[in-house]
Amino acid sequence: MNGHQFREKLHAGERLYGTLIVSDSPRWPPAVAALGLDFVFIDTEHIALDRGAVSWMCQAYAALGLPPVVRIPKPDPFLASMALDGGALGIIVPYVESPEEVRSLAGAVKFRPLKGKVLQAALSGKAELDPVQAAYLAQYNRENSLIVNIESRPALEALDEILAVPGLDGILVGPHDLTTNLGIPEQYDHPAYIGAVDEIVRKCRARGIGVGAHVMYPAGTSQEIRWAQMGANLIVHWADINAFRFAMQASLVEIKTALGDLPAGAAQAGSEI
Repeated sequence: MNGHQFREKLHAGERLYGTLIVSDSPRWPPAVAALGLDFVFIDTEHIALDRGAVSWMCQAYAALGLPPVVRIPKPDPFLASMALDGGALGIIVPYVESPEEVRSLAGAVKFRPLKGKVLQAALSGKAELDPVQAAYLAQYNRENSLIVNIESRPALEALDEILAVPGLDGILVGPHDLTTNLGIPEQYDHPAYIGAVDEIVRKCRARGIGVGAHVMYPAGTSQEIRWAQMGANLIVHWADINAFRFAMQASLVEIKTALGDLPAGAAQAGSEI
């Protein structure tokens, strides 16, 4: 799959399966490619990856038909452009709370390399781009997707305005930040959190915008299935480091239990995230 196909499927509501990739080992891309995923999520907000490593990962996964979607550290159009220059085919932007932020980011993702006063005039509607220029930019950026994180009460309150900004392709819920901002940190079964995500899913799908949540918590799988049945189609499931931890943990518990080397209660405690 290329970036254009990824973006088309986002809007069409077709389910897209991906995971967070932390490791930049050269052994990793072929292993990930064998999983049946549709894309990979590379995070530079919370994960210590330098620009060179991110670009290497983007080029490798794109060559294997897995569009790399990179989360930048903050809502900054210049950081979005840098990630695209490195090979990202999609940009995820954390903690977006206003349509103005989305509009600025859409300028970076959908009008690159145009910048400055000409871009600002086009984004504000004060001037139109030359037809040749507009056609070139549309073709130049046809592989790029813009996805923003909804992670706060102000973002929920501005959701309708955010979804109305041209150039937005998807919404990704940040469960940890959203529950914390709502005053219910890590209470992923709380009705306020579930209700908020329900609202996000309904509104996104009504507008033909892709939507999902990055789920890494114990109750997450059942919630992912429930929201997918409601129409969520951006399935960002777990992370490579989680998969390593869970598989290794389960295997060691099996061996230690069989050999009598596991303290009482250790299996239950170790099974939690």
